[in-house]
Amino acid sequence: MALSAPANVRAPSRVGTLIGRAARSREVTLAAVVVVLSMFVWFEAPNFLSSTNLISVTALTAIIVIAAVGEALVIITKNIDLSVESTMGLVAFVVAEMLKGQNIPLPAAWALGIGLGLALGMANGVVITIFRVPSIVATLGTLSIYRGLTYWVANGQEITTSDLPNGYTDPASQTIFGVPLFVILAIAVVIVAALILRYTVFGRQVYAVGSNAEAAATIGVGARSTVFLVFALAGMLAGVAGVLWGIEFGQLYASSASGESLAVIAAVVVGGVSISGGSGTVVGAAIGALFLGLINNALTVLNLPQEWLQVIYGAVILLAVVTDALVQMRTQRAKARSRMR
Repeated sequence: MALSAPANVRAPSRVGTLIGRAARSREVTLAAVVVVLSMFVWFEAPNFLSSTNLISVTALTAIIVIAAVGEALVIITKNIDLSVESTMGLVAFVVAEMLKGQNIPLPAAWALGIGLGLALGMANGVVITIFRVPSIVATLGTLSIYRGLTYWVANGQEITTSDLPNGYTDPASQTIFGVPLFVILAIAVVIVAALILRYTVFGRQVYAVGSNAEAAATIGVGARSTVFLVFALAGMLAGVAGVLWGIEFGQLYASSASGESLAVIAAVVVGGVSISGGSGTVVGAAIGALFLGLINNALTVLNLPQEWLQVIYGAVILLAVVTDALVQMRTQRAKARSRMR
């Protein structure tokens, strides 16, 4: 005879189940933190939530989001791309240099810039997959190479807004139904990447390679080709970010976008993408970028030292690495106990 549950015990409701899942979701938790942080800063500085300030914050954050999506793909495969900032800087400067003489249409210059980012990402992929160089070493080298190329192209010169076509920086402040154009583009990138990761064979391969490359190979997943593709995509998205960087700032130097690799990687790991690979989402990376973007702006509106931002980025990355290490240790201990039984 079947046993029934005690009358005073209720099965969890659908709403309760959804709330429980949301509470365990890194993305939902981080989004809640973003809201609380925004309210706190707004209380201390009412101009924080003004339309002018929000457009400024979200425009720059959108650039980091786009680069962070590419970085997230790389980190999910248990790799890392340190060259993202020099890719952005080189693309931004090359596009501006092409437009300086106004001999090329804007769309063509932007397309060439994105193509350059793709080529730089493919170069990273070749070094890592063909020559088997660890990604941290390979991209540390290309970080320096790409930055050196930027200095060579710049030749000691800078590009100002007056050197560029009229209205070149206008898209940075344009909105559609009140939403900044850059934000719409970033949301589109995040949605497309999230759908690819969730519903395509390539997306499953990305997670499989990051979880266990050898096991993935035994079931027919091409680890090397997958890693090459994610580095190519990361380079292309860094190229998009570089084009937008040039539009946002207008005035460009050979050192443009320096230090942004730290911001991008911090956004990815604070968004829940595991440094150990195999887990995380691009949505989380996007929310992580928004969180750090708000902190950056909060330091400005509260008149706090900007040097704290570097400390925060470093602390976030260190905390993520330590957390991953602790999780791995607990997992290994659990497996060891299960074997002993």
